[in-house]
Amino acid sequence: MNAVVIAVAVMLVLSLARVHVVLSLILGALAGGLISGLGLAKTMEVFQTGLANGAQIALSYAMLGAFAVAIAHSGLPQALANSVIKRLDNNQIQDKVPGSVNWIKWGLLIALLAMSVMSQNLIPIHIAFIPLLVPPLLLLFNRFQIDRRLLSCLITFGLVTTYMWLPYGFGEIFLKQILVGNINKAGLDVSGVNIFSAMTIPALGMVAGLLIAVFFSYRKPRIYRNIDVNNQSGMKMPAISPYRSLVALMAVVVSFVVQLWADSLLLGAMVGFAVFMALGVVRWREADDVFNNGVKMMAMIGFIMIAAQGFAEVMKATGDVEPLVTTSAEIFGNSKGMAAFVMLLVGLLVTMGIGSSFSTLPIIAAIYVPLCISMGFSPAATLAIIGTAGALGDAGSPASDSTLGPTAGLNADGQHDHMRDTVIPTFLHYNLPLMVSGWIAAMVL
Repeated sequence: MNAVVIAVAVMLVLSLARVHVVLSLILGALAGGLISGLGLAKTMEVFQTGLANGAQIALSYAMLGAFAVAIAHSGLPQALANSVIKRLDNNQIQDKVPGSVNWIKWGLLIALLAMSVMSQNLIPIHIAFIPLLVPPLLLLFNRFQIDRRLLSCLITFGLVTTYMWLPYGFGEIFLKQILVGNINKAGLDVSGVNIFSAMTIPALGMVAGLLIAVFFSYRKPRIYRNIDVNNQSGMKMPAISPYRSLVALMAVVVSFVVQLWADSLLLGAMVGFAVFMALGVVRWREADDVFNNGVKMMAMIGFIMIAAQGFAEVMKATGDVEPLVTTSAEIFGNSKGMAAFVMLLVGLLVTMGIGSSFSTLPIIAAIYVPLCISMGFSPAATLAIIGTAGALGDAGSPASDSTLGPTAGLNADGQHDHMRDTVIPTFLHYNLPLMVSGWIAAMVL
């Protein structure tokens, strides 16, 4: 049996059985390492080496959490929630203007989607916005009886589709630096290929999945208990003011500019936090509490991502990724259609285990490029295959920040299960359409 397949299968089965994701990743890595012949001691040594690789990720997430808490400290997220709730309670809206409630509902959904998209480029705080923006809105979502599985699909769509399609912010890192960089390194020059055009067909698969979730799968009302979770940290939140709002906007812009200039999410978040302190929105005596709450908010996600890096290192050490691809491709002979399907399927399997498309691409690019060249795929088709294979599994992986983030916000009151309400819905609505659209892109480009 292939060690990679066994490792991912063990991790997924344990996660579905409600074993904590960190333990599932460790046990899956052990299973894969032992089956590949690495031995217990070597497997643990490789796993611990991978943990060190995840330190920068964890530190970046901690700093993002601090920056996001500083944004919340300006009072904007809670003010938005209070404003919408007040408007909903207004008798004129409920009695005299029929249909206004529906407009508020759809406005909330569109705003949540827009924030998910902007978190990848315009306001580069990634998933750190979710535990701050979503919990204050849970009571409001309950009043509209919105199925939280729909909300998880909505957020995950914005997180994943944005970076795999738009070459800005995180998309610039994924598409230009990692995808194009690794394909060029593997011996195929794709610098002249329009990345946006090549990834448009796969992105349309994500759009199709979102439309299915919104208008078919989760359109029926779902009732939740009303549990107030606002300001669980116990911090005293200052009143909102135009000055604080202006500083928050300024900090976001400065963070974005620094992140683009230095190509460092960590530095951008640090400078953004410094702006809040320098201009008095976060006072010196409050800085420790704000920073600690940000780190606390992101600690579990960062810890899981560190474990995922250890899992990824063991998968690479087994050496079973390349045999998995080449053996599967040989079975289908010279069929370009079946070869494309196999490459996409293996990408899904690897990313489901690692939990990060950014980490998957360097692993598969060196294997896929020679295979695509030998099968006669065009440079644009090769780029689409590898880009889609990397993105596949990011939605629907128990260890992905694209699923951990939505759960962190939607489960603030304990009524949203990570596996059943985030992982499985996003897997079904995004990975399956993405497989189809990625295959179509491989055939027509």
